[in-house]
Amino acid sequence: MNFAAWRQPRAILWATAGVITLGFLIALEIAARHYGLPGPIVNQAREAIFPPKSGFLLYASMALMMVVLTWRQRFIALGTAVGIDLTILLVRWIAGIEVTDGHYFGSGVLWVMAGCVVIAFTRRTGSERLLLLKGVGLGLLLVAGRKTGDAWLLITSKTKPEVLDPYLATADQALGNPSWLVGRLVEATEPVGPAVLDYVYVQLAVAAVLAALYQLRNVATERRFPTHHLVRTFLVIGLLGPGIYMIFPVVGPVFVYGADGGQWAVANIWPNALPSIDTPQAVPFDEITPRNCMPSLHTAWATTIFVHSRRGPRFLRHAGTFWLVATLGATLGFGYHYGVDLLAGVVFALTIEAALRAHDRGWEPAGIRLVAYGAGVFTALLLSYRYLATQMADLPWLFGPLLVSAMLSVIYAYLRTTRQWDAVPAAPRAVPQPEAA
Repeated sequence: MNFAAWRQPRAILWATAGVITLGFLIALEIAARHYGLPGPIVNQAREAIFPPKSGFLLYASMALMMVVLTWRQRFIALGTAVGIDLTILLVRWIAGIEVTDGHYFGSGVLWVMAGCVVIAFTRRTGSERLLLLKGVGLGLLLVAGRKTGDAWLLITSKTKPEVLDPYLATADQALGNPSWLVGRLVEATEPVGPAVLDYVYVQLAVAAVLAALYQLRNVATERRFPTHHLVRTFLVIGLLGPGIYMIFPVVGPVFVYGADGGQWAVANIWPNALPSIDTPQAVPFDEITPRNCMPSLHTAWATTIFVHSRRGPRFLRHAGTFWLVATLGATLGFGYHYGVDLLAGVVFALTIEAALRAHDRGWEPAGIRLVAYGAGVFTALLLSYRYLATQMADLPWLFGPLLVSAMLSVIYAYLRTTRQWDAVPAAPRAVPQPEAA
């Protein structure tokens, strides 16, 4: 092994990131076990045999991995995965095993990815080995992110017995209670409207993969990944977002103010009647429903897809716009989020996107200012929701425009800075040379 190569800053960075990620997954596994449920590692491993929770996501993950393969290798990988899935399906049919939860397919993908890791270490060397491992890692990170998110949501429901929904419902009156309005609109379009929005909401990760595949379409020929792409932002949002859930636990209007909350609901009025304006306070809720509203990560992810689709062909740009609009409609129309969640989600997404791009450019002053401003606005939004909710409801003509203007100011700052970056590409970084022996 060339130990000198491991002294390079990039190699040390990748190794450090790998160790931190592994430690994080182990910590989540231990935390989930504490509550009597398997964590992300065990859940992912068992899907190699048992029905996967999302077969579509697994095949989308394999599509990401295959950007590093030639067309012949892609057909072999896909055929092998499908063949394994059909074999497992046949065995279940012969044994009389009925699939009652999850999908019939997807396990083959995990076997193919494991096989690619073996091939990387036994049949590849140098940059080719690294490229194949990066492809596998990209695919596995997407599915691991899903399992990690599930573990995080379990932890939020178990460790946060009270939720802050009344604060957001009160603050949301400054925006005209959009969840109640869109909820009635969605009900009026049954059954077509809810069916379309539900599909868009559930398959958001698949849409992200389709956009990422366009960005990564040249990896197989150039034998390298682009400096920045959609998957990076998507994964960082999923990593950092649940941490905010722990600070600001919220379950959504359909639970606290709707029928889905059952005995824990404050009132069963969503979306037909607006909540009254009272002094908000935290309310107890069950230990099952995830506290996953603030910020709206579905909005953050859809915003990221929209941003990255702008440089694609017309079809991709239209698809990115549709997915953003439909996701906003689903988050509000199904009662999963308040309007203020969406504003925070947009600011959260653009701040992370700006931070990743600023890192690639060596943290120039413009990038530092943009990230600091986005983080400041995001923090101000959360503090205002928590401590100025009553004032927002009393003065909607003042605070409504202020909230929207705060989000628009981050959008403007992001567009202004990134357009300057696009006009003046970053200077190439010097590659450190190994020291002479």
